[in-house]
Amino acid sequence: MVKIRLARHGAKKRPFYQVIVTDNRNPRDGRFIERIGFFNPISSNHATALHLNLDRIDIWTSKGANVSNRVHTLIKRAKKQNHNLQTVK
Repeated sequence: MVKIRLARHGAKKRPFYQVIVTDNRNPRDGRFIERIGFFNPISSNHATALHLNLDRIDIWTSKGANVSNRVHTLIKRAKKQNHNLQTVK
């Protein structure tokens, strides 16, 4: 089964997560099918904390990919940010 989840990267005490599409049997930081975004929980003010390719996420979920709880929360946050950016313009 295909799953959209986080893969941890970065140094000790400085996590950086990639949002990936992978088979659920693969290890957390193992092989993946596609990288569709990133999440940096300790980003500075000028750095981007969250970037997701929402089009690719929609394609994978339409094909039956399951989304982890944390990624689901990040998707909602990204959609809210995109909506706020569009209304400001």
